[in-house]
Amino acid sequence: MFQEQRFKKLSPEAVPGKAEELKAEGYRMVQICGITGEGSTELVYSFDKDHSLVNYNVTVPFGTVVKSITPTYWAAFVYENEIHDLFDVEFEDSQLDYKGNFFRTSTKTPWKGPEAKEAERWERER
Repeated sequence: MFQEQRFKKLSPEAVPGKAEELKAEGYRMVQICGITGEGSTELVYSFDKDHSLVNYNVTVPFGTVVKSITPTYWAAFVYENEIHDLFDVEFEDSQLDYKGNFFRTSTKTPWKGPEAKEAERWERER
């Protein structure tokens, strides 16, 4: 049976509390993905209970640190390390932090927005 997916907005500060709440209600974490936005990275956290998905859109301005949900959902370490390496989003208090060495890429944070990379280049050259 088809069910329409639900997307809700969530602030970066609210992520750990929402994860704890969902875990207590019996939800499992499905995935976390990242998308480069203008001046930010959009994270989508997806959770499932009884074959019903709920998704949370979290806008993370470049340079903002997000608290890890690995204390609640251990498997989140994979997604958080991937997002760190590809989008340069920092996760605080991760239970397993590869410190930027989860992926080996030819360019550092290849999916971070071009305007952020240009600002970093300009800052290095000053």
